[in-house]
Amino acid sequence: MEHEAPKKKFHIDWILIVTIALISTFGLVMIYSASFVRGYESQGDFTYFFQRQLMWLGVSVFLFTFLMVFPYRHYRKLTPFIILGSVILLVLVKTPLGIDVNGAQRWLGVGGFQIQPSEFVKLGVIIYLAYVYSKKQAYINDLLKGVLPPLLVVGVLFGLIMLQPDLGTATSMVAVAGLIVFCSGARKRHLFWIGGLAVIALVYYARSAEYRMNRIVGFRDPFELWSSDGYQLIQSYIAIAHGGMTGAGLGQSVQKLFYLPEAHTDFILAIISEELGVLGILFVLTCMGVIIMRGVIIGARCRDAFGSLLAFGIVFQLAIQILFNAGAVSGLLPITGIPFPFLSYGGSSLMVTFASLGILANISRRTEKERSERLENEPEEEKEPSPASAVTPLRPVR
Repeated sequence: MEHEAPKKKFHIDWILIVTIALISTFGLVMIYSASFVRGYESQGDFTYFFQRQLMWLGVSVFLFTFLMVFPYRHYRKLTPFIILGSVILLVLVKTPLGIDVNGAQRWLGVGGFQIQPSEFVKLGVIIYLAYVYSKKQAYINDLLKGVLPPLLVVGVLFGLIMLQPDLGTATSMVAVAGLIVFCSGARKRHLFWIGGLAVIALVYYARSAEYRMNRIVGFRDPFELWSSDGYQLIQSYIAIAHGGMTGAGLGQSVQKLFYLPEAHTDFILAIISEELGVLGILFVLTCMGVIIMRGVIIGARCRDAFGSLLAFGIVFQLAIQILFNAGAVSGLLPITGIPFPFLSYGGSSLMVTFASLGILANISRRTEKERSERLENEPEEEKEPSPASAVTPLRPVR
């Protein structure tokens, strides 16, 4: 009797995928709720922003699906092209192809649409650093040979982003770079000196323009600048206070009626708080917490240094974006213009978020496949792992 060939398992991280589906659907509903008045006022169409976001969501889902099955290890060969493309995109922003919005030239016009290259560059930097530091494990303790050279490339990209100017995106990119260096196993004293220099540079840049300092003052005491830089934060406070525990009801926000600027983009979290209250915010944070925890587990289980650093980099970027946006909306951090993943209106942010998580899902698939193969090849008595060894402890990759 012939034995049937064993079926190949297509490992899918259902926890990750279901959570992404939940939060992205929720985000689509909230974008409609936060933008339908503005859509009618500016475009004569209640569903204008909803329809565009729905289109970008379709593109993003396609990206996620493709990158979930595209082997992440191929990015090693693509890294030089990714960095070159990042530089070209950031340079193009400062040419006539760039589009100025509210005094900042951060977008490129493509047909009737706009893309923000710096969003894609953030993912490119994560791939680049994960690749380079995974190769430098043998001499990662050498500051000049192991740690600094890749950071010089990041410095060039940082400078190009600051020319737009976009302090929030540049700061988040630098923070993620530092965390990837930490996970790669660099010495703590090297990290201390590099981090110190980065903080000094950021503080100097923030103090070099009055409008940047006004943002910081507006965050510390928005009522001092209530008619200018503090206005947006005060309106956010009102939205949050109006929502209370259970909210005013879906669609019942008052602040989205042209009181709160950027209600459907950077400050959509305030509208969620107003309409759905603390319970709505808890739902959002729970979903994002599940995604981040899945990412940490995937990175910890991955035995490939490149895959592990790549997974951690994606998780760090997501976590920092959440922290910066939620901190700005609640007044705990200065307003930086960082969108909230899945919720804020905008195609570039949505596509990059889905692309990043598609790569994460691919790392998960590859890791689980290798883990299953190891278990199948182990002796019977070794197949049952103890609870303590079920997940590899989180530690710097060496």
